[in-house]
Amino acid sequence: MITADEFFAAKRQKQQKKTVAHHHNVYVIELDPKVLKDRKFRAANPLHDPAKPCLYVGSTGLSPYERFLNHKDGYKSNRYAEKFGLHLRPDLFTVYNPMPYEAAIELEKELADGLREEGYAIWQA
Repeated sequence: MITADEFFAAKRQKQQKKTVAHHHNVYVIELDPKVLKDRKFRAANPLHDPAKPCLYVGSTGLSPYERFLNHKDGYKSNRYAEKFGLHLRPDLFTVYNPMPYEAAIELEKELADGLREEGYAIWQA
């Protein structure tokens, strides 16, 4: 028979593992409007509302800020995020983080699609 102390110790250990496993994040970077001069970017966003900014949406196992810095430093970077990235838009992603890897991959696409439907110009790789 298991004691109450053993039960709660096992439960705490399980919760700690769950917290560690949920370290992936989605993030959104606002891009300089000059990105619209790129034909490929414009073609991917034919319904862009000019009143809304251009954005890059990604997912990472790092903190969103660390990933943004990697983009800007050219390390494993998307060319739009590296060249045109201005700053993070935490108002568009912090509510979702952190999460498991599979959820981050799925949410990245859903978030990008949802923002595009709202009229934002989006790049999601």
